[in-house]
Amino acid sequence: MHYYSFLAAAIVNEVVATMLLKLSDGLTKWWWAVASVFFYAIAGVLLSFVLKYMAVGLVYAVWAGVGITLVCIASVVFLGQRFDAAALGGVALIIAGVLLITLKSGVTFQ
Repeated sequence: MHYYSFLAAAIVNEVVATMLLKLSDGLTKWWWAVASVFFYAIAGVLLSFVLKYMAVGLVYAVWAGVGITLVCIASVVFLGQRFDAAALGGVALIIAGVLLITLKSGVTFQ
């Protein structure tokens, strides 16, 4: 079960990297871009460790779903972006999909 902790850390690093990439303003503010690459690298290392022990389909579903959800939340909180009902519904469906895969799927560890 501790592999989920590493997966969570990888996702958080990826979300931080994505937010920093936004702050880089199309790579014109290079210091944000460098920080972004640093956090993407940490996320990649953590993800590679997780993939050694867990099924890639499950890991990627959680990685993508939770990552999208957290980036949406962070963009509202930190960047002042707004989402309409359709966007919120889409995020809710993503969360439901991740829960379905993680809680009901028989594929977990390799």
